[in-house]
Amino acid sequence: MLGLDPSLSCTGWGVIRVEGSRITHIANGQLPTPPKMPMAQRLAKLQSGLAAVIAEHAPARAAAEEIFVNKNPQSTLKLAQARGAVLAACGAAGLTVNEHAARLVKKAVVGTGAADKTQVQAMLAVLLPGAKIAGADAADALAVAIADAHLAGRPR
Repeated sequence: MLGLDPSLSCTGWGVIRVEGSRITHIANGQLPTPPKMPMAQRLAKLQSGLAAVIAEHAPARAAAEEIFVNKNPQSTLKLAQARGAVLAACGAAGLTVNEHAARLVKKAVVGTGAADKTQVQAMLAVLLPGAKIAGADAADALAVAIADAHLAGRPR
């Protein structure tokens, strides 16, 4: 199971194994793109970086955080473009991608949709003991994967 936290500046990814109610950490990381790099190259870097992650870990499915609208329309457009590159990499690999709202991810992992990043990271330490998490974006991606594991099969 591959969890994704798409972003143009740094896309987080996390791979877990789900066996019944048991969740095991496999790997996680972040795919940063330099802000000075032209947009087309940044998107290509995200797509090829994620394609390499998919090739290495061969997940059966993926889950991504749904897009949210920022106060700044330019930020929303950049996020949408990054999500497009991430979803294209998944689609090219034949992966089904479930999408979840950030509040639903937080509720599934922490128990409240209003949880902050510190609370999510603290719960990840409990759910994935011993996992070395690459950063905040990787933590968010792992949370998306865990939420999807809990929500799979439930009506949306």
